[in-house]
This record gives sequence, C-alpha cells and structure tokens, in this order.
Amino acid sequence: MKIIVIGSGYVGLVTAACFSEVGLDVWCMDTDAAKVAKLNAGGCPIYEPALPELLARNAAAGRLHFTTSLEACLDGADAAFIAVGTPEGEDGSADLTYVCNAARSVGQLMKGDLVVVVKSTVPVGTCARVEAILREELDARGVSFNFDVVSNPEFLKEGHAVNDFMMPDRVIIGVESDRARAIMSELYRPFMMTGDRMLFMDRASSELTKYTANAMLATRISFMNDIANLCERVGASVDMVRKGIGMDHRIGPKFLYAGCGYGGSCFPKDVKALIATAARYGYDMDVLQAVERVNARQKTVLFEKISRHFGDSLRGRTIAVWGLAFKPGTDDMREAPSLVLIDALLKAGCAVRVFDPVAMEKCRSLLGDAVFFAPGMYEAASGADALAVVTEWKEFRLPDWKKLRAAMKSPVIFDGRNIYREESLKNAGFTGYRIG
Repeated sequence: MKIIVIGSGYVGLVTAACFSEVGLDVWCMDTDAAKVAKLNAGGCPIYEPALPELLARNAAAGRLHFTTSLEACLDGADAAFIAVGTPEGEDGSADLTYVCNAARSVGQLMKGDLVVVVKSTVPVGTCARVEAILREELDARGVSFNFDVVSNPEFLKEGHAVNDFMMPDRVIIGVESDRARAIMSELYRPFMMTGDRMLFMDRASSELTKYTANAMLATRISFMNDIANLCERVGASVDMVRKGIGMDHRIGPKFLYAGCGYGGSCFPKDVKALIATAARYGYDMDVLQAVERVNARQKTVLFEKISRHFGDSLRGRTIAVWGLAFKPGTDDMREAPSLVLIDALLKAGCAVRVFDPVAMEKCRSLLGDAVFFAPGMYEAASGADALAVVTEWKEFRLPDWKKLRAAMKSPVIFDGRNIYREESLKNAGFTGYRIG
C-alpha cells in the first residue's frame, strides 16, 4: 500500500516513519522546502528519541520519501493523512487554515479513489468540512472519484511518540463507510499483533475523543496542583495525598503529580479549543475554564516562593534554572512554565543562568541574550543565590550535592517538580522548597 502524509511536523514525521517501518510505501509532503531538504539530507528537524534512526533506516530502504510536490506523490496512493498544524486562533479556537488548504490541494490534484485521513487535532465537524471541500474541488474539475474522509486522532506523548505509535494503547478511527473501515484496519493491522485495540466510531465522536482525553489529563494536573497549594496551607503532604487517592482503582496513580504547571503544544491549546467549541454551541465548560485559571496561576508559584524567600531584595540576585522544555524528552518550549518564571525573574531585576539538556537552542531563539546559557548544569548554578528546577530531566534527579553546593553562592533550591526528598536536601545542606 502507498500512503501520503501531508505535513512533516511532530505528528506527520512520526506517522510517516512508523508506517514505513512496517513496509508501507510512504511519501511525506511539506511546503517548507528547507525542511524537506534537511530530511532528504538525513537530518531530523525535531527532537524525538528513536525518530532519527527510524527516518534514516526507512529512507535508506526506499520506503520513506520526502517531497514538496503533492501532485508528484498522489498517483497510486491509497490514503492521504492530513497532519498539519492547528494553531490556536485569537478566540482560543483551533485555526483550521492549514487543514482546509491541505484538503483543497488534495481535491485539486487527486487522481483516483482515495481515503483522506484527518490526523491533525481538530474540532467536531472538521471531517465534514474537509469532505465538503473535496467534493467542491472535484465538482469544479468535472471529475468523479470515490473518496472517504476519516478521523484518526493521534495520542502521542512527546518523548515517547515512536513507542506510542508502534505499540498504541488505542487507535481511534471515525469512519462513515465499510470501505474506509477496511482500509484503516489494514493500515493499522501490523500494530495490533498483541491485541486489537482499534475502536471504530462516528467521526464526530472520534474528533471529540481527542480533545476530551487531553482535557481530562489537564484537569487531573490542575486539580492536584490546587490540592498541593491547599496542602501547604493546612500542613499536609501532597505526596501522601497523591499516593492515598492513587490506590483507589477508580482514580489510579497517573497524572496526579503536583508541579509548576503544564505546557506544551497540546494541553493548553486543546483545553482552549474545547472551551471555544462548546461556546459555539451555547455551552459553558465551567470545569475547563477553572482548569485554565489554575494552570495559569500555578506557573507563577515558583516565582512567588522565590520572592517570599528573599523578601524585597530580589534585584541583583542570580537565579539558576534547570530545565527549559515544558517536559523531559523534548525540546518543545511552547507554553513552557520556565518562560513564565524567567520572565518574572528578569522583570524583578535578577540575573538568570539556565541549562537544559536539549532545549537550549529553542530557548535561545525566544530569549536571545536576556539570560546566560550555561554549557552544563553545574555551570548554570555557578554563583547562584538560588536554583529553580522546572523540568524533571533524569540527570537532575541525583546531582553531585557537594559539587552543586560548592558552585552556588547560597544553598537554596526551589523544586518545581518535587523530584527531591526534603531529607535529601537537608542532609546535603540545602534549604529546599517543594510544591505542596
């Protein structure tokens, strides 16, 4: 089978690489000529573990191709996956410009029967809109092909995306015909060898499932951050509360960790988009509006703790920041809590020294020379009045406490991800502040 993936971003590249890994002839198309040239030269434009090796192996085997020409690769294609961006619009809704443009291009160029799969994260009704665009373009050309529009949302965690695609916990597919169902079943059959985890449903339900999943996870995070803030006020431990409720099988232990807020390309954008979708139908998502407010407030918690510790004498202080990406395993800086903290520190007159294992260049493009980009974690802490840990990279979990203590001007740590035990910090001679 031959498939096309339109878009070589995070979702598109992972989709193309993983489908080619199981033997499909995959063409990944993007209008960004520089990105396509980099991919054809063996480069990888994003940081994602295992992805560069997957791209190189399948390109060398002749199963994976990169092009800027949609027309050149449509001939003989069985399916075309639309995996373009859906950025946040001014009103918080998803901007479908790229999705609609991709659909219009397919309609103008398709050469035979085709299954068009919407892989991008889109609001309810988008597949119907794509179907209307395709029909409009085919009518304008005076041609008639059989086509189906399918909803197939992605559930990929940054830092684990390849594994998530190759061994999915579920594959959600919204279809309207037996033909589309059969083709999608065949495409995903290689990933179902240990059990059928495909769930077929109508397209609207499939579109809404993606948003609901991310909104639920964001809700759990904000709820636990709210509980953590309450724990600090009543003298309870959020770690104990988390373990206690996580033992209830109806709740489970995942996404119950308190911290300094969530970020990334999905949770913030998708929560806003779901709120906006509901508003268009005359419904207020009160719970999700609270989730947003809690998360925005939580991103300020570390700065508030730093301010309370130093009182009115923040100006002229040097603060080290470990971790810039919104989570470990990625260089993604979108909606990263670190940016909120750094901005507040700079406005307060602090000098900021930062380090992240992979996100330094992405952060540099955002902050320029406003902060000092250290070559290592201990260099970042050199001369610092305090250290703030914002991203829980593994290499930060067990630092050389003596080396860190010697590097810092004063031994104060603000642990934004609760990766250190209070007794460990105390025994190492540090004053420690955690979340909850």
